[in-house]
Amino acid sequence: ELKDSKDIKKLLFCGVGCAVQAFRAIQHELQLDEVYVLGTNCADNSPTPEAAKKFLSRSFKDKLDGKRVRGYEFMQDFKVHVKYDDGTDQSQPSYERLPYFSLQGDVAEFAIAKSCLACFDYTNALADVVVGYMGAPLDSSMDASSQTITVRNKKGERMLKCAVESDRLQLGPDASGSGSHEKFASTTVSSDNIVQKMAGGEMKSEGMPRLLGEIMASLMTAAGPKGVNFARYSLDYHILRNYLHVLDVWGETGTNNMIPAYSLEIVKKYLDTDESFRALAEKIKSKR
Repeated sequence: ELKDSKDIKKLLFCGVGCAVQAFRAIQHELQLDEVYVLGTNCADNSPTPEAAKKFLSRSFKDKLDGKRVRGYEFMQDFKVHVKYDDGTDQSQPSYERLPYFSLQGDVAEFAIAKSCLACFDYTNALADVVVGYMGAPLDSSMDASSQTITVRNKKGERMLKCAVESDRLQLGPDASGSGSHEKFASTTVSSDNIVQKMAGGEMKSEGMPRLLGEIMASLMTAAGPKGVNFARYSLDYHILRNYLHVLDVWGETGTNNMIPAYSLEIVKKYLDTDESFRALAEKIKSKR
């Protein structure tokens, strides 16, 4: 439609990394005068609306029956936050929260798109501006907390300036972080059900009891990485998990040819310094 339209000459494109990559690949064919790309960070998506509904029904049982789910996200307090209302236009949103650790073990098999397991663009590198929650403190509800914003180029600077000058955006201090993230990332990979299955282990069918999951989430939130370091934890975990997936499917040569250099640099650091991750990689390579 864009290609055939003579009316649209300026476009704001919004999307996660895979959508932005697809758009950038055809952008030159659209004959647009100006293009602005606003991206979001991404850490896995459901392959279909049905899969997302199945994830919610399996994870939250009957707690969301009769409710209209407005969105859900895996947040910095190591819990899944679900925003919902009663389905009327006047209703105010409410929240249900479940610790990651209490999720059923097999939900990742159907709730995460297979293509996400071969993605290394969680930072949305081709967008002009990227907005996301991972590097910001969780100081309020899901739709009221601060966000981090990454400006990648001059066009992104113009977008940011326009938003500030029109009072649509308030800027806070530069993002910061605390706490070591590497060991948390490696431990998360080692306990990941998808990774365990790759390495020949059995996938757990049940998560922790809710009370234990709440305790674990509280401990992880208190002792784990925060702010920008939480973002580093999340990015490293997904890069390491996806490296192992690509290694499992395409082998070492295909993996080295496919994965971008910046991701391989992160992987190499863990292979050199983390014995448990190195052992996982060797176990997966030995299957071929």
